[in-house]
Amino acid sequence: MKQKELSELTDHELLEEAKKLKSFSITNAFLIGFLVGIVIFSLIKSTFGFLMLIPLYFIHKLINDPKAKRSKALNELLKERNLK
Repeated sequence: MKQKELSELTDHELLEEAKKLKSFSITNAFLIGFLVGIVIFSLIKSTFGFLMLIPLYFIHKLINDPKAKRSKALNELLKERNLK
């Protein structure tokens, strides 16, 4: 099933999509925080090396995820339509 453009969705569909993406955002924030914690712990223990690049790579992937961009666009559209 192809996803519709956000501007084509009704108000009710937008609110449902926001509920779905909210759990994604919470999970994504938890994972990013956990990985940042690993990086900080590595810096404190002075173990900067190849293994520290792995969490940094995953942080980059989580931030640049297409769902994260869709979530930002959805929040902007919700504010524009005064739904939140």
